[in-house]
Amino acid sequence: MAHSHESNTKRIWVVFGILSVITIVEVIFGILKPDALYRTELFKLNLLNWLFIILTIVKAYYIMWAFMHLEGEKGSLRWSIVAPLVFLIIYLVFILLMEGNYVFEVFHDSHYKWLF
Repeated sequence: MAHSHESNTKRIWVVFGILSVITIVEVIFGILKPDALYRTELFKLNLLNWLFIILTIVKAYYIMWAFMHLEGEKGSLRWSIVAPLVFLIIYLVFILLMEGNYVFEVFHDSHYKWLF
């Protein structure tokens, strides 16, 4: 029984370490803003923002993998949980980017002044 507790504690620290490393990488890139990533665009969004989106999705998947215990489930159950969430997250990001780009173009190309 104590051995199981010890392995669970080790697992929690490993998950904490992996999520911390990903978060630290995000913070470092957010502070430094490398020109190679910040000035290069892909689908009207710079590569730095794409990096943040991808790393956030990776963290969300890993949290589900570790804390919802999906690693021990069959592939079909795992995908029935993960696939809709991944689709919805990608869809939400797409809608936010399209709407944000529209609002930016409206204010940038019109006589309205920026209020914010």
